[in-house]
Amino acid sequence: MFENLTAEADRLLVEALNASGERDPRDYYRDQVKELKGSNPERYDAAIEYYRNKLIPLVASGEEEPIIAWMEYGRFLAKSLMPGQTVSIDPSGESHPYEPTTASGKLVLHIPESGKGGRAILVGLPSELSPAQRATYDVLVSGRHKMPG
Repeated sequence: MFENLTAEADRLLVEALNASGERDPRDYYRDQVKELKGSNPERYDAAIEYYRNKLIPLVASGEEEPIIAWMEYGRFLAKSLMPGQTVSIDPSGESHPYEPTTASGKLVLHIPESGKGGRAILVGLPSELSPAQRATYDVLVSGRHKMPG
């Protein structure tokens, strides 16, 4: 039964990604789940429960737009890894409070609370990064502080 729900949820996500041009977030979410498994078993269990009991049924049933549902799962993972705030970076590089949306062309990052350290966690990636988004990603997510050259 769960396999059928997962297959339907995957199909609907791929359909939505193809229609919007957004990037598939599942690869970097898998990495975050693996990180949780090693660092916080309780939050890992909560992430698996969210995936099985909330995300997949919501997407498979059509109750929620697939990209939005997955982004909310990404926010849940990011908040499980570190306290902070989720923001959207528009193509000009300006930061805005995160609001669930699709096909936005925005880079979505979870920024650690002040004084907590750590790098920003990727939540959503547009199909193409603008130069300002690329610079933001390079510094906040990758930790690069020199221009490529």
